[in-house]
Amino acid sequence: MRLPPERRRRSDIVTAVVLALLLIGAGLTLWRTSPVAHTADDPAAIPIAPPPAATDVPAGFAEAWRAPSGATDQPVVAGPAAVTADGSRVVGRDAATGAERWSYARDRPLCTVDSAFPDGGVRRILALYAGTTGYCSELTALRSDTGTRLAASNPDVRPGTRLLADRTYVVATGADYLEVWRSDLVKTLEYGAVTTPLQADRQPRAGCTYGSVAASGGRVGVIERCPGEATDRLTVLAADGEDGADTPQVEFSVPLPSAGATLVALSADRAAVALPGPPRLELLDGAGQQVGLVPLDVPDADLATDAPGRIATTESTVGSANGTGAGDGRVYWWTGSRTIALDGTDLAPLWTVDGTLGPAFPYGGGLLVPVPAGLLDVDAARGTALRTLPVARADPTAPVRLAAVGNVLLEQRGTEVVALRPAG
Repeated sequence: MRLPPERRRRSDIVTAVVLALLLIGAGLTLWRTSPVAHTADDPAAIPIAPPPAATDVPAGFAEAWRAPSGATDQPVVAGPAAVTADGSRVVGRDAATGAERWSYARDRPLCTVDSAFPDGGVRRILALYAGTTGYCSELTALRSDTGTRLAASNPDVRPGTRLLADRTYVVATGADYLEVWRSDLVKTLEYGAVTTPLQADRQPRAGCTYGSVAASGGRVGVIERCPGEATDRLTVLAADGEDGADTPQVEFSVPLPSAGATLVALSADRAAVALPGPPRLELLDGAGQQVGLVPLDVPDADLATDAPGRIATTESTVGSANGTGAGDGRVYWWTGSRTIALDGTDLAPLWTVDGTLGPAFPYGGGLLVPVPAGLLDVDAARGTALRTLPVARADPTAPVRLAAVGNVLLEQRGTEVVALRPAG
């Protein structure tokens, strides 16, 4: 039975209203469950301006400001900004004064924060938050000078992860799973215990755990501990393989002489692996063949445990890869009690400084190493001490990581970042 035209029109209007209400309800639900609905975003109206450059090592330093930063394990520097991250909040600060210039926060805790992807001197800030499943699965990229949101993605990494960046890719570390992203935050590699693999048998080894990770030049190296193998192995992967993220492209995978290894550094065609019992540094070429084995004058205790976050405590200045160094072609490795300089090409040890609290950092044409009394000004060619610049710290024996924005030197001390300005 056909309805009269007037009743058909009324019926069509009712249907349209119902559909509109359903669409509005769906939109509100989507908005409430989206990251935007749970974000406090306060970008800077004017980009942060950097302080003047450091032209020399001053006679001393004085404290300028300090701020909590429990979600970082080293000072995060990106272009002109000093970035701190604590709880659920990321803050871009004026390096000279510590004043907040922009901030970004979510309604969930931060897993970790770091900088990556240099672009015209302005690196991006990557803020990784915990998701609803307990994994670290909410990733946002921010412009470092304004805090403007650039991109977002949903990775699948585990709590305790740390981010490791070369100039093109970022690796998220983990005990049994690694994930790599390119600058648009698209995943280019997943390795290890994939949560929901698209296809079975894509991973080359099952049941392995990971000791330490390094990355350089589009390559990712990892120390693996696999069932049935008495020693560790070193595996080097392409950060962006030819067959997609779920099919790792292995450049080589070789057993090492012992267990308890630490991957210290990776270069274009070398890998440096620290081995215990006795302490020594094994150097391998681009095919995984040993090309050197150098004794290390470090205590056994320095190599007894894995590095924090599964990343060796190093400062790389090879081509200013970290965006903060002077590009002197070195890798500075802190073993836990000593700082060792490695050549940036073949990764061979050059010199060692005993009794340090962290890796060396280039500043004002010099080289500074944190020590209990303050900062040791070191001759970069020979590793000899020139002078000590006093810096008072609440715990003079705790580890210290250095970075700089212009002439402002930053120290990460535990869960706090302290800024030092030239004095004297």
